[in-house]
Amino acid sequence: LSKLMTAYLVFRGIDGGALRLDEEVVVSEKAWRAIGSKMFIEPADRVSVENLLKGLIIQSGNDAAIALAEYTAGSEAAFVDMMNQASVNLGLTGTRYVNSTGLPHPDHFSTARDISRLASAIIRLYPQHYRYYSIKEFTWKGIRQRNRNPLLWRDDTVDGMKTGHTRSAGYCLVGSAEREGMRLVAAVLGAPSKNQRADAVYALLRYGFASYESKMIYRAGHKIITAEIYKATVPSLSVGVGSDIRLTLPKGSKRELEADIHINEPLVAPIAKGSEI
Repeated sequence: LSKLMTAYLVFRGIDGGALRLDEEVVVSEKAWRAIGSKMFIEPADRVSVENLLKGLIIQSGNDAAIALAEYTAGSEAAFVDMMNQASVNLGLTGTRYVNSTGLPHPDHFSTARDISRLASAIIRLYPQHYRYYSIKEFTWKGIRQRNRNPLLWRDDTVDGMKTGHTRSAGYCLVGSAEREGMRLVAAVLGAPSKNQRADAVYALLRYGFASYESKMIYRAGHKIITAEIYKATVPSLSVGVGSDIRLTLPKGSKRELEADIHINEPLVAPIAKGSEI
């Protein structure tokens, strides 16, 4: 599941203009020698960033993770520094990275809450790249590998996200699904088998959809109230919110909501559109 952060940083680099999907990466011997799951790249191969992302996300390739880390930051060690800084910025207080792959190390750890928060950040910030997590298989050099997330075949509303397994961590899975405009993320760590991690995540998702609903309370740019304005050519202003306010609540609880709106009065002209009042 550490590869979620590896992908997050590559997505950030692409959106920031530092990387392009069609850029070619020259595979190092270190990446080729990676142990564990692989996409089977070889030294001196020239592989596009996009294909490495597919190898990272669909095939969970440790070789792809190292190749992307080295290309993004110059070395895997420098990339790990980026991972830990991004972890701080995202508020992942129970997470520390030592490598880009998630291979076991005593000082490399995370929590279900942090992993869920990171998964949600990817979905929210990089929706155009999140699509890779729903691809069911990828073939590289004639070797076809299926996505290891079985929930993609179990339920059409599930569109991600990532499995993980080491002897020390057990079987892990973070899954995400969207129904009727509400998206849920569920993470399970340390399950004893592949089937049990999938069943546990799916049970959490089903519970969430059965018990909660997501409601749009106020839409961005829509008038909520009219406020008086002084020393102006017009007597009042339309006031709303700058971004949608959507709440996820236990089903049936919307009727119990009350809203209080507080204005920094008095409002005195001039006031520009978009001002916070």
